[in-house]
Amino acid sequence: MSMAGSNGVSISVSDEEECDELGRTRARVRRKRKKPSYRAKSELAQRVIRWLVKYWLFLVFVPATVLLLYEASRIGRKTSPEIDSKHSSERARVDRRPMTNLNRLDPKYRFVHGVRERCLKLLPQEELEHLDIPVDEGSTSPVNKVLYISERDSLDLEGSSTLSSQLTKTTRFNLFTGNQTLDQREKSFKVNETAMVHCGFYSDNGGFKISNEDKNYMERCEVVVSTCAFGGGDDLYQPIGMSGASVRKVCFVAFWDDITLSAQEYARQTIGEDGFIGKWRIVVVKELPFTDQRLNGKIPKMLSHRLFPHAKYSIWVDSKSQFRRDPLGVLEALLWRSNSVLAISEHGARSSVYDEAKAVVNKNKATPEEVEVQLTQYRYDGFPEDKRFNGKKALAEASVIVREHTPLSNLFMCLWFNEVVRFTSRDQLSFPYVLWRLQVPQNIHLFPVCIRKDLVNSMGHIRKARPLIR
Repeated sequence: MSMAGSNGVSISVSDEEECDELGRTRARVRRKRKKPSYRAKSELAQRVIRWLVKYWLFLVFVPATVLLLYEASRIGRKTSPEIDSKHSSERARVDRRPMTNLNRLDPKYRFVHGVRERCLKLLPQEELEHLDIPVDEGSTSPVNKVLYISERDSLDLEGSSTLSSQLTKTTRFNLFTGNQTLDQREKSFKVNETAMVHCGFYSDNGGFKISNEDKNYMERCEVVVSTCAFGGGDDLYQPIGMSGASVRKVCFVAFWDDITLSAQEYARQTIGEDGFIGKWRIVVVKELPFTDQRLNGKIPKMLSHRLFPHAKYSIWVDSKSQFRRDPLGVLEALLWRSNSVLAISEHGARSSVYDEAKAVVNKNKATPEEVEVQLTQYRYDGFPEDKRFNGKKALAEASVIVREHTPLSNLFMCLWFNEVVRFTSRDQLSFPYVLWRLQVPQNIHLFPVCIRKDLVNSMGHIRKARPLIR
């Protein structure tokens, strides 16, 4: 049928075309549009990447420059050894480790044949309060008298009363020690009724000067506990665990030098008008004879019989430790009960001198060259590589030394000191050698490590001692 006057055009549409159009329309309706936030994040990331690429040199070099300037300023602030010791002691106090062991009195125990027992068996407290120093009943020792060689000694036929300037520059022998020749060294090990030996204090000009007031005090001591801190090293720890008898009868003496005095005064450890800090009598030593502070420390450690001429007994305690037992009780447990003249702790890690020498070198405690000189001499003398001497462990850890001042023990300590001066400052290396040469092990008590741990609270070294600058 046609429609007259109509301008429209009729278009026929099939059913399939209609469905296709509807499908495309529906598909477009179901398509999700991206959220604007995703596009913003992408653009931000691209901006950051472009900025990093553009300015990466700035980001790397500016922090590096700031760090370099900071380290340079720290180096500029470091103090030389000649600058006021107060500043060095202040830095040391910052580095100080917490004293977790200080003032602990708890006993140490060990298992013996499956039974737990106290390491250090002291007398009961009531007996310690009435403990007295035994009366000397005479000695059966092979050594009855020790003479000390000095520059005034007319018997010194070797002419060692004078030391050339060349000799004092190339060895550690000086006017304090005297120049012990190898021939004199060999003779000193021969046990005679009267022994003659170098033993420090060789010359009045040798150093280690002590005031007359301190000397008078030290001459009155019959039993002494001593320690020392040279070069501003360790702090002073007050002894604890003492009976009333020990408080009355025992001297406690700490040897300092001027460096330690300044460092301790800055740390508010001030010597009283009576010369004491707590229980310690402070003896300030002038003109130390060695630049090596470890070697200076061997003088009060090994030569207490020279410093305390009338003392019958002494106990040495390293400055890194706090003595925490009754001194008279310790003498009874370690000397009187075992009829010994010297008691010292066994080494905790090794038994052989040659193994210890390797450890000393590996830990940079001494140079390989000086250790080799010592071992070469010991091998030449026939010193064996046995780990035990007469059934006993001979290697000692010498942070605590308990002894009676008899001619035999005095000779032993003099010989030990001379070996330390001649070779290395590591006294563990020379102790077994001197023990072997004297052949007197029945009077030497090497006690287990756990007893040493019962005797002291160990804090470890606080700071490195400063060497003397000359």
